[in-house]
Amino acid sequence: MKLPVFLVCAALLLSGCATVRDTADNEQVTNRGADKDRWWSALPRPAWQQFARVEQSQDWFEVYRVADGVLAIYEPGQFEEVISYLITGTQRALLFDTGLGIGDMRRLVAELTNLEVVVLNSHTHYDHIGGNHAFATVFGVDTGYTRSRANGLDHDEVSFAVGPGWIWKPLPPGFDAASYAIASYQIDRFVRDGQRIDLGGRVLEVLLTPGHAPDALCLLDRANRLLFTGDTFYLAPLYTHLEGSDFTQYANTARRLAGLAGEVELLMPGHNEPALSAHYLQLLERAFNDIAAGRPDYTETDGHRQYDFGDFSIITR
Repeated sequence: MKLPVFLVCAALLLSGCATVRDTADNEQVTNRGADKDRWWSALPRPAWQQFARVEQSQDWFEVYRVADGVLAIYEPGQFEEVISYLITGTQRALLFDTGLGIGDMRRLVAELTNLEVVVLNSHTHYDHIGGNHAFATVFGVDTGYTRSRANGLDHDEVSFAVGPGWIWKPLPPGFDAASYAIASYQIDRFVRDGQRIDLGGRVLEVLLTPGHAPDALCLLDRANRLLFTGDTFYLAPLYTHLEGSDFTQYANTARRLAGLAGEVELLMPGHNEPALSAHYLQLLERAFNDIAAGRPDYTETDGHRQYDFGDFSIITR
């Protein structure tokens, strides 16, 4: 996720059609990192303009064709700006993350493909599993953390995500912010590192990449030179300070992914914008090495250290 789920300063919930403009501009939520105020002023992000937009029936989502057989499902109305990906083969499709659970992800996916759909999460933070419960087949990583998250998250744990300062677009008709929660779901099968998932004419390789979360993973599409990174990399503050995060594991993950830079052309992250240059994998490894060596300066952000590397930063304990 783009921010932690366990620290909340917003005390009021928005109504079904409230927007962030109805709230004070100085609403604060800790641990967002730099540039956390009035985040919506950067939208729409220019990067999306290069992609063909796909028509669908829900205003909450924006859908773009970002590569052959790959649709990015974007939720720009909430601070996370989460991106899920529908990856299709000739026989079935894989939905990489199910978003916030604010819009109707199942109905959206049914509009986008007639194929059988399997869900696999980049990790199980709240903003990536919100729609899991609506799908018949969900794969997961075999960790206690993953199994615990499959039990869902109650309203008190996630109410902040639909509160002041977090939403700027109208919420979907019928959505009740006062009862927002992440529903429980069943994990049908566990995946392992190196496992290949054949969609028919398209094979995705599972890479377990802990660090941001204990069950973080990436999907490698070697034939199409794509790496779906989830929250392991995106252009914003990267978190190593959350409950369950681990700096050393993240550094090892960065080293592993940097070794793929020559085999991958584009990264498909879980937030903000898609289709990033694979050269960021090498920059990510270098950033972790520099922090470990004590070289870069940092600023204090909500009691944590934030190291700036230009297009992205890293927050540590």
